[in-house]
Amino acid sequence: MIQAVLQSDRIKQQLRYSLQQETLDSPTVTIARNAQVYKCGDSDDLVYYIESGQVKVFIHAPEERGCLLAIHTPGDIFGELCLSGSGTRLETATAMQETVLRQIPGSRLLERLCRDGLFVVGFVQYMAEKIAYQQQVIANLTTVDSEQRLGKTLLRLAQTLGKKAPHSTRIESRITHEELSEMVGTTRPRISVFMQRLKNLGLIETDADHRLLVKEKKLAAYLAQIA
Repeated sequence: MIQAVLQSDRIKQQLRYSLQQETLDSPTVTIARNAQVYKCGDSDDLVYYIESGQVKVFIHAPEERGCLLAIHTPGDIFGELCLSGSGTRLETATAMQETVLRQIPGSRLLERLCRDGLFVVGFVQYMAEKIAYQQQVIANLTTVDSEQRLGKTLLRLAQTLGKKAPHSTRIESRITHEELSEMVGTTRPRISVFMQRLKNLGLIETDADHRLLVKEKKLAAYLAQIA
């Protein structure tokens, strides 16, 4: 298991370096906070590399509820499903803060990966892991209740955007209850109720800068208990 994780991390590092080299001469585009990079139904063959900022990728589930698939940070790529040949985007990508991106045509990306010997061993494994993760997220939307989905979302945010602090993990970005409702797929009032409950249980806190502090181990144990 440990060996598999280490191999996966090495592949991700190699992919990131390869993409950094490929995008050196690519033009940059700046996306304003809350602006869409692309939306469901758009048609293009661009893959995006994040130089700075954060992007959330989500789909609309039944009743127009949002289902958060991933949050991407500097050094990440997203939009790779355009390489599937479906012709249209199945998800929406939105900047969570002002974000600087480099655009890579899909054909150029594949040429680079083949040239660096990363296509089969690297990119295919990377995509398989990513799709498996997103399938689990979608499965949770239909099989897990709203409070558990919120807890799992907070853990993902802590892992993706968090900075270790004494006894907790500080989520560096300000995440509103409205944004959490979109990520979890429920209403903002319900998010407020669940967040207050988690605070009362001592599983999350808010610091003086209104940043969220997540006590990951305690929250994970609570989610296991109520599952």
